[in-house]
Amino acid sequence: MTRQPRLVLVPGEPAGIGPELCVRLAQQPRQDCQLVAFADPDTLRAAAGQLGLPLQLLAEDQPAHQPGELRCRPIRNRVATTFGQPSPDNAAAVIQALANGADACLGGEFDGLVTGPVHKAAINAGGIPYTGTTELLAERARCPVVMMLANDIVRVALVTTHLPLRAVADAITAHQLQQVLEITRRALQQDFGIAEPVIAVLGLNPHAGEAGILGDEEINVIEPVMRQLRTQGRHLVGPLPADTAFLPQKLRGFDAVVAMYHDQGLPVLKYSGFEQAVNITLGLPYPRVAVDHGTALELAGKGLADPASLFAAVSHCARFAAQRKLHA
Repeated sequence: MTRQPRLVLVPGEPAGIGPELCVRLAQQPRQDCQLVAFADPDTLRAAAGQLGLPLQLLAEDQPAHQPGELRCRPIRNRVATTFGQPSPDNAAAVIQALANGADACLGGEFDGLVTGPVHKAAINAGGIPYTGTTELLAERARCPVVMMLANDIVRVALVTTHLPLRAVADAITAHQLQQVLEITRRALQQDFGIAEPVIAVLGLNPHAGEAGILGDEEINVIEPVMRQLRTQGRHLVGPLPADTAFLPQKLRGFDAVVAMYHDQGLPVLKYSGFEQAVNITLGLPYPRVAVDHGTALELAGKGLADPASLFAAVSHCARFAAQRKLHA
């Protein structure tokens, strides 16, 4: 009998809502995976105390059968956590948890990685240059990756991510676009189990350039790449005007939408179902799924944070890991 996928669970910023979301997750019995939190035990216990929920931390080789039990690989914070007040002194522990989790997946010890929200300013204030977890994981795996956000309505992959708008057009090269389309296609096959994915590709400019009147990136970059990939059997639709591509009747014909920049695709996704949305890193040798929200420091320790995104992230990651094991 194939064993359940083993997933690393990293709460993220200890002063944020990540630890309490993990405590809420521990209250649910799971049949789809085995979770091991790479985290500070005292912070998890403090979060459980704030919520008034039971939490028994187990060694990572112990079976967790009862609600309130969670396996844990301790990664100690340098200073005690005060919810709502991130400390740069704990930046090293946050990065260590992410790095150790990634390395455990790369080494085959674990089958996937689920991550909570981190606080970039606190990490940088702690003396660690950090732009994002996606970039950190790509660097450790030494491979190109693509950011995809997904919910039950739509999956959106991004050609560019966190760039100023004036820099976007220059960043959309034929090489970059082709790489994103190919990584997205492989992930839809490998993780989502879609044999022949249909991918909608948005134009960069209004009305997808209006035949060059409103911009020529579609003519000079996007369309040539799509033509080339279609000759290789790829099912690509577009380039489509972004203002109509997300109509429900059109989305039913696509397995994913590739947007040219962050705020072209993600506002629609978040409007259609923010609470259940997850952030997926495509292209890694293992599945990684993150919550699609921030640290919410103003909510930390108050029991008000919605755990739906973390629950969805674990379910997605477990399903992706099982899919990869099935076809390994």
